[in-house]
Amino acid sequence: MTSGIEQLSQRQRELLGEWLPGAEVVKDHSWGLVGTAVLELLSDGARYGVKAGDENDRHLARELRAHREWLGPWTARGRAPKLVHADEDATLIVTRFLPGELVEGTDHEWRPDTYQQAGELLRWLHEQVAVEDAEFEARGRDKALWWLDQPHRIAPDIAARLREEVGSWPTPVITLVPTHGDWQPRNWLVYDDVVSVIDFGRADLRPALTDFARLSAQQFRTDPALEAAFLNGYGPDPREPEAWRRNRIREAIGTAVWAYRVHDEPFEQQGHRMIAEALAN
Repeated sequence: MTSGIEQLSQRQRELLGEWLPGAEVVKDHSWGLVGTAVLELLSDGARYGVKAGDENDRHLARELRAHREWLGPWTARGRAPKLVHADEDATLIVTRFLPGELVEGTDHEWRPDTYQQAGELLRWLHEQVAVEDAEFEARGRDKALWWLDQPHRIAPDIAARLREEVGSWPTPVITLVPTHGDWQPRNWLVYDDVVSVIDFGRADLRPALTDFARLSAQQFRTDPALEAAFLNGYGPDPREPEAWRRNRIREAIGTAVWAYRVHDEPFEQQGHRMIAEALAN
């Protein structure tokens, strides 16, 4: 194996040598913001996707759980990559490579049909199981306050206002479903006008409305027709107003602080805008 493999640990390279002997790196898809390597490999004429975490990784276990428990409705239709090999201790996952181009940055990002398909895909994920959780809201409140304790560039008066509101939140029992955790065009592929899904490192049981957060802060605010098409595919809107406000604020704080931590200034600015819009409403 060639270029791109050097960023993997010795154990990860050994496992890939056993699983895909003689494999060659076709492309390095790693983002560079976090310590996860994402590689496209060719072995015996077949293409594979490889995800490898570093010693600080907290995402591969969630991705592996998603593959094992929740992706069936997508993989059965060829709309998500199928798991081939995995070693949780080595933070290494190999899947069949899913062809297509990322929706983000293409004409497909602004086509209503893309969003109708994305809504339908999300419905298939969400409708599999539902569990009641009496602690989710309390955990979310505490995590938002924790983010505010981290280094950030949120103005002191805004941070104080956020602390006051977050600290006052109720903690009702909430219904959780399998969620993607980063549902937006940068994690959708399109091939022959068919939308598929990638990247499950944030998958977890959460309220259904949480998977509306990225789109509501980005594409939906630019073109309401995209939101209408999305709901046409998804079904009834799960965004109950009070729970939705709490989620918007949690997402906004997390976005601004995390993006500052990883030096992603455009995403940090989005987080500040999300905070301003959530508080304004």
